[in-house]
Amino acid sequence: MVQGIAGKSVNRMAAAAAVLLLVLAASADAQVYKWVDENGIVTFSNIAPPKDRDFQVLRFPCYAADPKCRSISWEKVPLNTQAFRAEIHSASQFNAVDESLIRAIIHAESAYQPDAQSPKGAQGLMQLMPSTQVELNVSDPFDPGDNIRGGAHYISRLLEEFGGNLDLAMAAYNAGPNAVTKYGGIPPYDETREYVRRVKILYRRYQQAL
Repeated sequence: MVQGIAGKSVNRMAAAAAVLLLVLAASADAQVYKWVDENGIVTFSNIAPPKDRDFQVLRFPCYAADPKCRSISWEKVPLNTQAFRAEIHSASQFNAVDESLIRAIIHAESAYQPDAQSPKGAQGLMQLMPSTQVELNVSDPFDPGDNIRGGAHYISRLLEEFGGNLDLAMAAYNAGPNAVTKYGGIPPYDETREYVRRVKILYRRYQQAL
């Protein structure tokens, strides 16, 4: 648990900033709450404030291609079982893909940030590349429903292509199916191996949570 409090003075505000930096260093997928209490003290915490408080949620997403994320404990990061429930359920049913797997990929790819963009050009919740968007008829990659529909369909295709092998399908989702075929398995790319590991951990945890 991380909690920090800053008062009205400059020194205390600096202390609060330091707390935020500590939170950032501790978890790139952290969710931190910021609010002002009845004494005018600015508070930062990873615990939700009292229900009668107005607050801000400060998010520090951890995207799939970000190497800094490799220090994160994916066994402990908070799961999100509520966001985009209707969109995920619909895409799961239509494409016969487990909701837990869709959530695991969204979590690993974008940390549930619909406006996420990677340095390589991947976009939206499920980080679809522009060429893949065209293939999947995704007209707006930043629209959650459109992005999740396309991503779930892509997962379904990859699972079918690789005989239901989750490791290979996830490797193909990250590195492309041609790379998996070329190497006859998970490509020897550090990022892809880490990605497969991360998704499998999150998938198992979402299955347990849901």
